[in-house]
Amino acid sequence: MSLEAMEQVTKVEEALRQRKSEAAAQAKQLVAQAEREGKLALESIRSQMEAQAKEQMAQAEARANQRAAQLREESQQDCAALRAAAQERLDQAAGEIVRRVVN
Repeated sequence: MSLEAMEQVTKVEEALRQRKSEAAAQAKQLVAQAEREGKLALESIRSQMEAQAKEQMAQAEARANQRAAQLREESQQDCAALRAAAQERLDQAAGEIVRRVVN
């Protein structure tokens, strides 16, 4: 093999090593960039999910408060009805006691 051919082979081999090195560096950069973008996307999604969870909790609390108010109102109505029935029975009982004592 001639000296010139050997020099060309050496140059080609060096060029290939350089390309391989550049490709490896570029691959590392792409991986690092993908990791950064992935972390940013994950953080963004995490923030969105937290905001959504807070909103859902607020809605659930509002519904629970509304239901509690409704139950309080119903309980007050039931208590008023029971008081009215008890008062009526008390009046009847007092009348019965008076009638028995008088007779």
